[in-house]
Amino acid sequence: MELTEPILRDELVERCKQGDSRSFAELYQKYAKAMYNTSLRIVAHTGDAEDVLQEAFTDAFRSLEEFHYKSTFGAWLKKIVVNKSINQLRKRKVDLIDIEKTQLGHLPEEEMPDEKEIQLRVDDVRKAVKLLPNGYRTVLSLYLFEGYDQEEIAEILRVSHATVRTQYMRAKQKLLGLIKQGELS
Repeated sequence: MELTEPILRDELVERCKQGDSRSFAELYQKYAKAMYNTSLRIVAHTGDAEDVLQEAFTDAFRSLEEFHYKSTFGAWLKKIVVNKSINQLRKRKVDLIDIEKTQLGHLPEEEMPDEKEIQLRVDDVRKAVKLLPNGYRTVLSLYLFEGYDQEEIAEILRVSHATVRTQYMRAKQKLLGLIKQGELS
């Protein structure tokens, strides 16, 4: 007995598979904004996010016959967008430092900002996330905004789970510090 409910065939996707050009445009309109935002949170550059979006849709449309409803079309497309966004960062030579290969220790507890004292505002958080170094922003975005767990992020970025965990903790600390300082204008 299968434990998961089968994913229903998407009529719009099926029409695209049959070559209906209007359906391609509809599918693009349906997902473009969400996929652009996903990429932008990772690459933090509008031009790069636009490039990723176009490349992702081009690849998805070319590979549509390989989509067999093992997930929703949106989830399948999102995976393409995330992978292309990570590749875009790699092209910019953004490196995540594997913490297990360094001599860096853990930051002392007393340096952590008190989260309960900080009044978070959405605009401040958005501005602060954009100020994070690329590696921190990528891990934080994939974890908090895209819903990937740390093991999945480690696999996507090809780093150890410990590196992801450390990058996430440091990103969170840096984010909270930026918000607490209030220098986001």
